[in-house]
Formats: sequence, structure tokens, C-alpha cells
Amino acid sequence: MPSATAPYPLTPPDAAAAHALWEAWVSGLPDAQTPAETYALGQFGDHRTMADELLDLVLRGVKTATASLLDEYRWEGETPPSIGAHTVFCDGSGVPRVIVRTTRLEIRRFDAVDADHARAEGEGDRSLAHWRADHRAFWDRICTAAGTRFAPEMDVVLEHFAVVWPPAEDSARHGARPG
Repeated sequence: MPSATAPYPLTPPDAAAAHALWEAWVSGLPDAQTPAETYALGQFGDHRTMADELLDLVLRGVKTATASLLDEYRWEGETPPSIGAHTVFCDGSGVPRVIVRTTRLEIRRFDAVDADHARAEGEGDRSLAHWRADHRAFWDRICTAAGTRFAPEMDVVLEHFAVVWPPAEDSARHGARPG
């Protein structure tokens, strides 16, 4: 995860703009591809610079996975994602920028995350060592804010996803609508 020298707090997601984006995307899908469920609303990281940098990696096709401590969902009163679920991700200013669909999930201990997952997250030099160092620092902050301590045996939700909007350049050129 990128680090910022002077992090700025995240601006909460613009729920109305996310809903408008979601409705516009869904209304353009053929009936057979229309998702039955709603979407989650999210941002990457814990400050504006990080959210923008990670979102940029997603938009460039470099970042195709993310990770969250399983405990984070409990602390925030949320349900972990499921395969096929959609998320509208916003930038650090709360503007919705991308819709992704979860394609694969796995729960592993932090100390059991492998190099393949680290590479799929697309951050830094994409190595496992970089992934562990940056995620450890990030989760140290998150755990401290939640009143607990990070431990390497904590469970991590490893989520792989595919961008469904905006359409990939090749799909848009050929009139295809990914979903």
C-alpha cells in the first residue's frame, strides 16, 4: 500500500452519485446480465492519497485483488463480500469511479498470504515482502484505531475482482458490455 507523507482523511463516498452510476450501468445491461443484488460502496485504504493511488492501479488494470482483515467487517458491522457481489469504489474525495465484481475469495492467515496474491494486488514492486510490510503497517493503524493489536495469525479476506465499469478499452471499441 502506498504511503503518504501527509495523509488527508477520506471524504465519505457520495452515495447518491454511486447510486446514479450503478443505475446507469445496470440500465445498459441486457436483461440476462442484470445483477440481482445491490452493491457495496467502498474506498481503498485509510487516507485520500492511498485511496487515489490504489484506485488508479485498478483503473489501469494492475490491481485485480485486495485484502481486508476479517475482523474489519465485524468492527464495521458489515458482511464480507461474496463471489459475484459488486462494489462501487470511490476515490479519496468520495467520487464513484469504478464498479467491480468479486470473482474469487479466500480466507488465509496474514502470515500465509502468498506471492501470487501479493502480485495480483499490484502495489509497490508487487513482491510478497512489499505486500507484508505495507499491509502490516496499514493493519497496525487499523487495529490500533479499533482498540486491538495486529497479529500475524489474523485472518485476511483475499478478494479477487474484475472491473465491470468503466468498460475496458477493447470492449468499448467493440460494443461489448462486460458484466
